[in-house]
Amino acid sequence: MKLQSEKITLRAMEPSDIDVLYEWENDIENWKVSSTQTPFSRKTLEQYISTALEDIYSIKQLRLIICDKELKAVGCIDLFDFEPNHLRAGIGILIADKSDRRKGYASDALELMINYCFETLNLHQLFANISIDNEPSVLLFQKHGFLITGIKKQWVRDGTKYYDELMLQKIK
Repeated sequence: MKLQSEKITLRAMEPSDIDVLYEWENDIENWKVSSTQTPFSRKTLEQYISTALEDIYSIKQLRLIICDKELKAVGCIDLFDFEPNHLRAGIGILIADKSDRRKGYASDALELMINYCFETLNLHQLFANISIDNEPSVLLFQKHGFLITGIKKQWVRDGTKYYDELMLQKIK
């Protein structure tokens, strides 16, 4: 199975991704969706990249880099909380630069990852946790067949405000 569409390619992380990963993980605007509160050091991210190259069955997660036609990294798509016994995983997407958003990269990446999960990993279901105020992401996942199955009240804090978080699921 080739993880590629007309617009994007999904590829494994490489040690050379350290600079872009350092930029993305330390961008405060991304912290709300990743539940991060402190910056990451290069050393920590280098260790993360080295372990990320291990098998999903060992580390229970998978991060792939989303590259455009010119093979420039524009974001990443993650599987997390992988449960091989229950055949499910969480899924999240980041298109890092606002100028790269709304170009179909996230949609293509999500479609490729859904197919990979259901056809190659033989998963039964995928889930996503999305803040209710992130309407573009909610609509993206709904477009790909995810259904809202729950609401976690006042789940995400952003400064002094709390936002509900939606749980979306797609069952094979």
